[in-house]
Amino acid sequence: MNAIYWLILFIILLVIEIITLGLTTIWFAGGALVAFVLSLLEVSPVVQWAVFCAVSLILLFATRPWAVRYFNNQRKEKTNVDSLIGKTAVVTSEIRNLEGRGEVFVNGLTWTARSGEDSLTIAEDTHVTVTAVQGVKLIVEAKK
Repeated sequence: MNAIYWLILFIILLVIEIITLGLTTIWFAGGALVAFVLSLLEVSPVVQWAVFCAVSLILLFATRPWAVRYFNNQRKEKTNVDSLIGKTAVVTSEIRNLEGRGEVFVNGLTWTARSGEDSLTIAEDTHVTVTAVQGVKLIVEAKK
């Protein structure tokens, strides 16, 4: 097969990968690049296709899981309300779940709050830890 066809396929696969960012066609672009080099060395087209398929599949199955894990973990940064989980807050209004009362002060803002257990009452000025967020309410537990 003519080397120009492998080069065109390589470029098309790279462009598709850049557009979609799905980490799918990049592995086949690697196979096309190896096949392009083989075509420059005047290896038979059957071998070029076999190597293209083999290299593409090896790259896909051997490196894709690692790459997906790496790229997904790089961009996970807690923002907004998720960043409150694990922080210490101060109870500004006694927390009574059964009466629907309770407020805490954390990060310069006052939030409505609930304790993790309905029967538990948390007194004013108690330091608590934010354990979860449900809607617009913080779920807290008293610090030990």
